[in-house]
Amino acid sequence: MFDYDFPLNINDLLYRARDLFSKREVVTRYPEGVHRYTYGDFYGRVCQLAHALDQLGLKKGEKVGSFAWNTFRHLELYFALPCTERILHTVNIRIPQEHFVHTINKAEDRFLFVDEDLVPIIERVQDRLETVEGYIVMSPSGRLPQTSLRSVYDYEELLAGQDEDYPFPEFIDEKTTALMCFTSATTGLPKGVEYTHRGVVLHTLAISLPDAANMSEKMTLLLVVPMFHVLSWGCPFACTMVGAKQVFPGPQPTPGDLARLIQDERVTHTAGVPTVWLALLDEIKLGKYDFSSLQEVLVGGSAPPRSLMEAYEEHGIPMVHAYGMTEAYPVVLVSRLKSYLEDLSREEQYYYRMKQGLLMPLLRGKVVGESGREVAHDGKELGELWLRGPWIARGYYREEEKTRETFGDGWYHTGDVVSIDQEGYIQIADRTKDLIKSGGEWISSVELENAIMAHPAVREAVVIAASHPKWNERPLACAVLKEGEDPRGKKKEIKEMLSQKFPSWWLPDDVVFVEEIPKTSVGKFDKKELRKKFGDYYMGK
Repeated sequence: MFDYDFPLNINDLLYRARDLFSKREVVTRYPEGVHRYTYGDFYGRVCQLAHALDQLGLKKGEKVGSFAWNTFRHLELYFALPCTERILHTVNIRIPQEHFVHTINKAEDRFLFVDEDLVPIIERVQDRLETVEGYIVMSPSGRLPQTSLRSVYDYEELLAGQDEDYPFPEFIDEKTTALMCFTSATTGLPKGVEYTHRGVVLHTLAISLPDAANMSEKMTLLLVVPMFHVLSWGCPFACTMVGAKQVFPGPQPTPGDLARLIQDERVTHTAGVPTVWLALLDEIKLGKYDFSSLQEVLVGGSAPPRSLMEAYEEHGIPMVHAYGMTEAYPVVLVSRLKSYLEDLSREEQYYYRMKQGLLMPLLRGKVVGESGREVAHDGKELGELWLRGPWIARGYYREEEKTRETFGDGWYHTGDVVSIDQEGYIQIADRTKDLIKSGGEWISSVELENAIMAHPAVREAVVIAASHPKWNERPLACAVLKEGEDPRGKKKEIKEMLSQKFPSWWLPDDVVFVEEIPKTSVGKFDKKELRKKFGDYYMGK
């Protein structure tokens, strides 16, 4: 008899799709047309890619970078590398050039897989990539484009003629690193996080549960959240495990592209950040596309305004709030109502639904106040969220000092200031650096932002801490008005609306109307850019 603990391996997610769901589809939109194949086809190509990796001379434990959009080829990389004991590093294509060069060099990527339309970006920096020996171009046409990249291969040529079966390792040590992601670095350079086979499998099982993302074979999921950022929230692995149809929006999708995919592929579920759903709402209102198949939108990355959730529900599309981070593979909280809370009034339900939600199974968390003690579970007292669990990172890749600062006592200190209520629902008040301390009292920029975006004339809003000669900091609101809205009188209306919900000392001293609010690489509002521009707004006044 064998005497061992059966390891948790990503390979078993792949085998399940092959054995049970070989007829289910994986669909990718390209500007040239739609590509579709089945999980049966997918398995064969993963095997071909595994053979190609052998021919490239990649050893166990070596890293390969992907510089790519959400496509079926990217999905093949998600499995071929970890299932052969190599490591996939998904490079964020939207962070500054200095940052993604840093991540590729830090990870020591030996090869880089690049989507064809992104090749010019890599051409400009190839001389700065210290460890990359070759580039594999993933072209929709299957033909290698003209390029100045050296040691360049065509993805389809590498796969052509390879065996569609592969002798994957029977068992891989579950603590082996499978993938690597870097933070999007709101301050400093991005920090690397290693994801193990064990962590990925447990995270996949957890997010598939009914009270999490509720994944099943019956779903058709449009993956809008980028595969180059925290593994598309783990959805590619979960979809593959349960046999759900996956729909990838491909290169540079527009709101119209997303709307067309939802209609044509009969998408039932989708996931992404609030800015995506704000843009898609315009398509829904036009009435040009059929959204009747869409059953649920999972929203995360930042808190969606209540007005956005209500707008979707007016069209029969529920929105579910989730929360996570790179250091947690990434999902930590999902906000679904407990059964007995569904009997509450609509207003009382929103009290819970607007929160980030309940801890995922197997995770432990606590909210620690400035005194070092855990805060009361009253939904009011604030503290920092600390986490530990089987898919919470142990530290940052080759960053000893930052690891000690953030993980030194065995807990991951998230930097998020939160409250927790009697039911266990956690609500983010702010990032530590985004809280506004005015006259010694804390003000939550998130709550003010959500309230401002409830104004019918406001499309987007951000509240920042601006320096003040008397109060140290005061909230300053920056808002984008909807197209065609006249700004005259709107400032007064917004302030009056806020005064009905918040104490006077919380109210922004001014509302500045801007043409656009800067976004980070993953679609969140970029407050640091606004702080640079308006940080001294009140000084001298």
